[in-house]
Amino acid sequence: MWVGFLVAIVALFSFEFFVRFPMTRDFPWANLSLFAIAGVLLVIGLFRAYGQPGVYRGRIFGPILTIVSLVIFALFSYALFYIVRQMPASAAAPQVGVAAPGFTLPDQDGKQVALRELLGSDGTRAVLLIFYRGYW
Repeated sequence: MWVGFLVAIVALFSFEFFVRFPMTRDFPWANLSLFAIAGVLLVIGLFRAYGQPGVYRGRIFGPILTIVSLVIFALFSYALFYIVRQMPASAAAPQVGVAAPGFTLPDQDGKQVALRELLGSDGTRAVLLIFYRGYW
């Protein structure tokens, strides 16, 4: 039970780590998998605690840890699937197919790069722009 509870805590706080990777940024596969593992471990711990109370103690801590873990999972799910989705769409965001306004940004080496430089002087070259949500 204790391991399941600790895995639930790790699942909650590891979101800050997994948000760095595009695969787990858009949908928290790793965190939900950790919560599922924590749930399985908590259920196994509860069955042991109530099935063999002489060997495995925890008839008091078992339900408490399980409820706290469920509350953690519920708050994580509420914040991730409800609150974040309530953010309004940006009316000023560029649309697909519309020419991007000119801008200059630093590259990975700190050198300033302008969009017009990437497009070339005749404008025949194409540039793919990828935007990430900036609130995290």
